[in-house]
Amino acid sequence: MTGNNRSLSITLIVIAEVAAMSLWFSATAAIPALRQSGVIDADTASLFTSAVQLGFVFGTLISAGLTLADRLEPRYLFAGASLAAAAANAAILWVGPNADAAIGLRFLTGMCMAAVYPVGMKMAASWAKGDMGLMVGMLVGALTLGSASPHLFNALGGADWRWTLSIASLSAVAAAIIILFSRAGPGMAPAPPFDPMHALNGLKGRAVRLANFGYLGHMWELYAMWAWIGVFFDASFRISMKSPNVGEWAAAAAFAVIGAGAVGCVVGGYLADRIGRTALTSIAMAISGACAIFVGFLFGGPPWALVALSIVWGITIVADSAQFSASVAELSPPGLIGTMLTLQTSMGFLLTLATIHLIPVAVDLVGWRYAFMTLAIGPALGVVAMLRLRALPEAEKLAGGRR
Repeated sequence: MTGNNRSLSITLIVIAEVAAMSLWFSATAAIPALRQSGVIDADTASLFTSAVQLGFVFGTLISAGLTLADRLEPRYLFAGASLAAAAANAAILWVGPNADAAIGLRFLTGMCMAAVYPVGMKMAASWAKGDMGLMVGMLVGALTLGSASPHLFNALGGADWRWTLSIASLSAVAAAIIILFSRAGPGMAPAPPFDPMHALNGLKGRAVRLANFGYLGHMWELYAMWAWIGVFFDASFRISMKSPNVGEWAAAAAFAVIGAGAVGCVVGGYLADRIGRTALTSIAMAISGACAIFVGFLFGGPPWALVALSIVWGITIVADSAQFSASVAELSPPGLIGTMLTLQTSMGFLLTLATIHLIPVAVDLVGWRYAFMTLAIGPALGVVAMLRLRALPEAEKLAGGRR
């Protein structure tokens, strides 16, 4: 493949990932407006996000068990899943956000995402030439930007949840078309014969387990912050601002904070390929954990200070995300990279179900000032796991020996 083919395919994969992943938080971004108007209660608000996570876990378990990400043509798998997810998301416009069926549709959306996110990472990794961290970092950056985009749709659309869901579904349809014009790279290894135990056998190595433990520490923090940062801003700005457009300002701030993580992913990938995966992940988790501890003390304070610290949090909370996936890709058998990435994301997103529901409970108990502190537990344990991985001989496989 020529350099032009490589650049074109990577660009198309990234654009498709951004467009498809806008579905993830399309309903969640509208929660402040829905809560303000009394359409949904706090429990339903949590389910709007956790149903997607649960659907994703269910889908990834099926995919990993059947090794679908390594056995099917990745472009067609990605495109078909994007179209199905777009249809499920758009159907909420018909049933309404307060209907029981809406939660089921969010579940189906997440289930379809299981054939989008890991498959996109595998396609990007197949083009790696000594820059695995950067390749996967670009894809996770795309996921981050795609996850943030509904907040932008929300801000531009005057906090109308119908606008947000409609644009996200159209974006996913565009993703299905775009991905068909991309190609997998020369690093795409043929899948081994089908064996339902492949996924579990891949977890036997201590190095892979530690990389996954680090990922779990990271995921403890990440999606709970993404799910609730918009609501956090909305509540804080209503104390500190007198503008009639508080909802739009909160949505714009949430987009800026989550979207800033896309820059963190790319820069983090570039640095990890040079200073090492375990070093970059440990530094990023230490900073993001500190932000989780201190951000609440700015609740109700000057919006500029709160948003500034939150942007630092938004960058560092996801700067390490791709490096856990890159580590698993480098430590796993070549023919099972897609399956092992799928299994990794399955475990991580299962954990997020706990922390997404933990935050509103913490808010009720201790208020927004201290609620996010509970998220610092994950990064602390993640740092321990990655430093232990760094000490293993297998860590020489990471980032060309840079650990």
